[in-house]
Amino acid sequence: MYDLHDLVEMKKPHPCGTNRWEIIRMGADIKIQCTGCGHIVMMPRREFDHKLKKILQKSENTEN
Repeated sequence: MYDLHDLVEMKKPHPCGTNRWEIIRMGADIKIQCTGCGHIVMMPRREFDHKLKKILQKSENTEN
């Protein structure tokens, strides 16, 4: 569904005005970074799945 370094859009925009986030860590928790101001947020995967609106861009270096 989503992978490391994908750009995603969340349901609520960030206070800086941008709603584009990059996934920078995946595991039991997911860490995302705002592409506007660089703010980093870490949340449980279940909460991330609930707040995710859509995937804007898949990462370019996908290794299978």
